[in-house]
Amino acid sequence: MSEVRYSLSPEAFKKYTTEDIRKEFLIPEVMQKGKITAVYSLYDRMVTMGAVPTSGAIDLPVYEELTRAEYFLQRREMGIINVGGSGKITVDGEVFELANKECLYIGRGAKQVSFASNYAESPAQYFINSSPAHKEYPTTKATLADANEVNLGSKENCNERTIYQFIHEGGIQSCQLVMGFTTLKTGSIWNTFPPHTHLRRMEVYFYFDLPEDQIVMHFMGDPQETRHIAVHNHQAVISPEWSIHSGAGTAAYSFIWAMAGENQAFTDMDGQELKNIR
Repeated sequence: MSEVRYSLSPEAFKKYTTEDIRKEFLIPEVMQKGKITAVYSLYDRMVTMGAVPTSGAIDLPVYEELTRAEYFLQRREMGIINVGGSGKITVDGEVFELANKECLYIGRGAKQVSFASNYAESPAQYFINSSPAHKEYPTTKATLADANEVNLGSKENCNERTIYQFIHEGGIQSCQLVMGFTTLKTGSIWNTFPPHTHLRRMEVYFYFDLPEDQIVMHFMGDPQETRHIAVHNHQAVISPEWSIHSGAGTAAYSFIWAMAGENQAFTDMDGQELKNIR
């Protein structure tokens, strides 16, 4: 299954209802058992995907209607983080084992990619993002021990969290894709707070490890015209370059972030003062 999401100006966004926002920016069913899903966004042409192999391997489709390519990664690169049981990804005959919270980067030019689970009863759940690429970089796996770990926030502000950077300037090399995940400490609820924008890059958030009976209120929009949508476990949100991307949950949770655009500098942010947030 694939679909296309179109870009939108911040002025038009101000007129959107809750249902409009959910239709344009929320990806409600990223993970579907036995399937691979794909949403093609015109924000920096990011493709957001989910793959949950059960009884057998799932091959990466060409999605020729989206790419007009001979194979999906002919002009693209891809980042993958497993949020489920252990599994394996085969890239042009080379097998990579991927445990929970491990990452695999696949560079431009890989022709055949397939996703499999080691155990059908506890399948791997691969969250995938792909952006255009102008150069080939080697396919590379990273474990949690390989990630750059950054601790931010405080208990007093309810935003104590750990960031794990996988694909970034100082880690796995890529053309433009930047990817990792953030985990909130127990008792903390706020992510990416105080909020920021970065006009140079779009971003996709994927929420996971959130109890099924809990929610995250995801805030987006122009800093002076904020809106929110309720997000549940294993749902993703597309964030335009001009939008904040922040959230507050009813319980601790984790989220994968993936960016593409003008640069790869993780710290290239336009911070917003809380007194100016509307």
